[in-house]
Amino acid sequence: MHKKLLEQVYNTSDFNSNGHILIDQLSSHLEDKLSASSRNAINWNEPEKELEFWKKFLTNGDKKDLFLEITKRTTYVHHPNYMGHQVSPPAPVTALTGLISSLLNNGTAVYEMGMSSNAIERIIIELICEKIGFDDTSGGFLTSGGTLANLTALLSARKAITKRDIWNEGNQNQLGIMVSEEAHYCVDRAARIMGLGEQGIIKVPVTKEFRMDTDLLESKFKEAQEKGIEIFAIIGSAPSTATGIFDDLEVFGEFAKKQNIWFHVDGAHGGAGIFSKKYKHTLKGIELADSVVIDGHKMMMMPALTTALLYKNVVNANATFSQKADYLLTDSEHEDWYNSGKRTFECTKNMMAIHWFTMLKLYGEEVFDANVTHLYDLGAHFAHLIEKEPNFELALQPMSNIVCFRYCPANMDEEHINALNAKIRQSLLEDGEFYIVQTKLKGMHYMRITVMNPFTTDQHFKALIKKIKSFATR
Repeated sequence: MHKKLLEQVYNTSDFNSNGHILIDQLSSHLEDKLSASSRNAINWNEPEKELEFWKKFLTNGDKKDLFLEITKRTTYVHHPNYMGHQVSPPAPVTALTGLISSLLNNGTAVYEMGMSSNAIERIIIELICEKIGFDDTSGGFLTSGGTLANLTALLSARKAITKRDIWNEGNQNQLGIMVSEEAHYCVDRAARIMGLGEQGIIKVPVTKEFRMDTDLLESKFKEAQEKGIEIFAIIGSAPSTATGIFDDLEVFGEFAKKQNIWFHVDGAHGGAGIFSKKYKHTLKGIELADSVVIDGHKMMMMPALTTALLYKNVVNANATFSQKADYLLTDSEHEDWYNSGKRTFECTKNMMAIHWFTMLKLYGEEVFDANVTHLYDLGAHFAHLIEKEPNFELALQPMSNIVCFRYCPANMDEEHINALNAKIRQSLLEDGEFYIVQTKLKGMHYMRITVMNPFTTDQHFKALIKKIKSFATR
């Protein structure tokens, strides 16, 4: 009985027929969403109702409807009206590379389990390092997401700067990092995981343009020293998730060099700008960084999760983790780049390198320039439309495809404006035609779009603004 069930699970004929059916379904899904034939960008449902649906489906649902229901009851990132989170509408070919990775299931921690993907990853890393402006002493690896990459980078920074064997012996001194108050929450989380505590996270205020106020760097650094806090790293946002604003990386690099601390750039979203001829200037100074994070699943049309962590000096990547697993990893006299488990937090990771390699092989690196440039242009265009509208205002001029704005009628106090914008956004969510998110800046509530879909147009922007006005006047 058990063997027959397992034979059914691995039946290649079923796989073939189900696969063809699914590809047809997903192709229809893409045609429908990319052309905006269907109205909605999201089919919103309340959490408890959605949970109840799936409980019933597990017991009574038709097996033939499984994939269709999953596809239907979701958020459509390929719809031009999707302007929500910083998640790319993946290039369709990367669904096929994901299929290869899932079926082969070759973890890439050790070479024997990931021969092709380790070699491919090496090529990808060398290319990105070159685009950043690093020399041939650089290196790095791919890992599962910006959160894990930022944590790993800070662990590398601590090991390189403190010169104490904290990994093996622990630490009794108060360590700290410097970061913008608008930095992504994952940096704060990483610092707390490392045991820095709240006192070890030196948050530097931002200017009215929401960039870290670099005039405060010296005083904040000295203040921390006087409290007995040893600063070992400074993190630049490229850009901030909430605002889409880039810190002045050039000033950060000079400051880090002067104080002999590590300079890390969280370029999870905007680091892909290294490929854009028009917008590469937003990353001026990134070549001064000791480490850089860039997500493939944000601005580079890949599925989640795949993140590049790059080091100016590859020695720091190799030295981060000193733990030894004799049955997996052997010491070698040369840099064994093909055993990525020595450098990553993960003991197993999927073959994510093939997403990057396939995009490069089929379309060339120009495709990343095209995507970043077009999406940033669209962000600027939406901001221009908002500026022309009465009763609307921008939080700030955008530097990327992230735009924060609000409906702001005259003669209304801030408390009621905040409540109104929160209600408008919730109404948009429940209506489902558009998907946008929200944020708070200096205590004020803003709606926020991130233009991730290259097929979003002026027409979609104007329809969104019209719908916001209709909700506002109810």
